[in-house]
Amino acid sequence: MRDPDGSAAMERLAFCAPADQFPAPSRRNSYVQLTVTSWNINSVRLRIGMVTDFLASHAPDILCLQETKTPNEQFPAKAFEQAGYVHQAFIGQKGYNGVAIVSKLPFSEKDAMAMCGRNDARHMTAVLDKGAGAAAGIAIHNFYIPAGGDIPDPAKNDKFAHKLAFLDEIGAWGVAKRPTDRPAILLGDLNIAPYEHDVWSHKQLLDVVSHTPIETTTLERMRSELGWTDAARTLRPEPEKLYSWWSYRAADWQASNRGRRLDHIWLSDGLTPALRDVSFLREARGWERPSDHVPVTVTLEL
Repeated sequence: MRDPDGSAAMERLAFCAPADQFPAPSRRNSYVQLTVTSWNINSVRLRIGMVTDFLASHAPDILCLQETKTPNEQFPAKAFEQAGYVHQAFIGQKGYNGVAIVSKLPFSEKDAMAMCGRNDARHMTAVLDKGAGAAAGIAIHNFYIPAGGDIPDPAKNDKFAHKLAFLDEIGAWGVAKRPTDRPAILLGDLNIAPYEHDVWSHKQLLDVVSHTPIETTTLERMRSELGWTDAARTLRPEPEKLYSWWSYRAADWQASNRGRRLDHIWLSDGLTPALRDVSFLREARGWERPSDHVPVTVTLEL
């Protein structure tokens, strides 16, 4: 695992109203905005130009990537450093899986779990340190849950069995480690669309992996019982259609619009009051040689 190079992160400034704008009794407290993006990039080296263009135009404080598909020694760390994201934690493998956290803000703790007894690069945690100002102490948990194959039967499909076991292990980790006891964000490609309007057709996808009842029920029970808030559905509740993924198989993904919301950002209870915005950059699906997932960004006011 690569260590961050220790460079100082860009100092965050408090956004305050001018002192004379409000009378003293009702003056607003100072605050800072924290923006965090999750994006399954489907090969970070193949799409590094796309990623750095996104960082230049949208400039989230923290970018979490999944499916980086690159061993650690080939991760494009320099490109991220040049873009201002000098604090990095990543774990990867050649050709598949892989997760990364790159940040303008410093973190001093990082950890990667081997899920289900496999070292298959599907998790990374980083905890922002005191140099992150108001965001200090926030833990970022970046997950890439297995897709699960095509047959939604664990007895017939080892990949689906692995997916269900992976979910159970996240649940056990949540009970044992109690990550929501501190300010925390859990995000990533969770490969499940839990709600009716997280898919283009609820009825037609009930027996399709990513929207089967066993997956959606397990994910929602885990989220609720462990104390996580679904940021997107808090601000943009059902029945609004929300998608973050469109298949490469569609001849015209935009016209057919057969999407699914597979990418999620969850907040611990302590952070939920800070939630201000969640956005899905749909236009990214139409970029040249795009990922089949688009960036999902949460904005917090701390």
